[in-house]
Amino acid sequence: MNKKFNYKKSLGQNFIYDIKFLNSLLDDFNLSSDSVVVEIGAGLGTLTSCLASRYKRVLSFEVDKTLIEPLTTLSKNFNNLEFVFKDILKENVLDIETKLNNCEYYVIANLPYYITSPIIFKFLHESTQLKKMFVMVQREVGERFSASPHTKEYGASTIILNSFADCKIVREVKRQVFTPMPKVDSCILEITIKKDKFNILNKDDFISFIQNSFKMKRKTLYNNLMSAGFTKEVVMTGLSTLGLDLKVRPEELEAKDFVNLYNELK
Repeated sequence: MNKKFNYKKSLGQNFIYDIKFLNSLLDDFNLSSDSVVVEIGAGLGTLTSCLASRYKRVLSFEVDKTLIEPLTTLSKNFNNLEFVFKDILKENVLDIETKLNNCEYYVIANLPYYITSPIIFKFLHESTQLKKMFVMVQREVGERFSASPHTKEYGASTIILNSFADCKIVREVKRQVFTPMPKVDSCILEITIKKDKFNILNKDDFISFIQNSFKMKRKTLYNNLMSAGFTKEVVMTGLSTLGLDLKVRPEELEAKDFVNLYNELK
């Protein structure tokens, strides 16, 4: 692998070349050899090679067209590896799943920090066969997604993700393992998809409800919901029915509390 590669800051390219380290990560994931994996962000293919050596099938996405030649050369070493040189955010997840014969699969990704949330929520929203995501993210992002109530990291994205999945940090990754070295440390999130975790009446509307609930974080949940267009009577009745105080703040409630409140108000 060529460490003199012209890294593109615009694409958030930070690669890991330490194969021993990458294999130790995959050991932690504990996936069977029959697993089907979608990789997002092939880079120069170091992790891709580890994936193809371990698992039944690997479908790897890479947006940087200058990597077509080295990755195509790499694919000749494996009969279970296929590259797609497209922007994953512009692809239909159902089309990807059709390409995988609609089998269960896992997403493994080292994502540029600026597209972490869009990609996670895209698969969370569109996928039908996805079992888990193992995603390398900025430490701050990982802490936000896996945050507990009453913490400063806890917010709308925490609630939305944990309403449709279980999320936890499974490993910290120091910045020194990347080339070029980023300014922050990373971590790996394990996101276990559970779309029926709660009985939510309308999932798209629920997401909007959560965003409105956290719209003004210094405000009480009552005031945020009033600003979102709910009437005073509806909000007071809903909070009272669930035994919630009118002064409760959004960061004090768990995902299940928001689900119950949303269903009650609707």
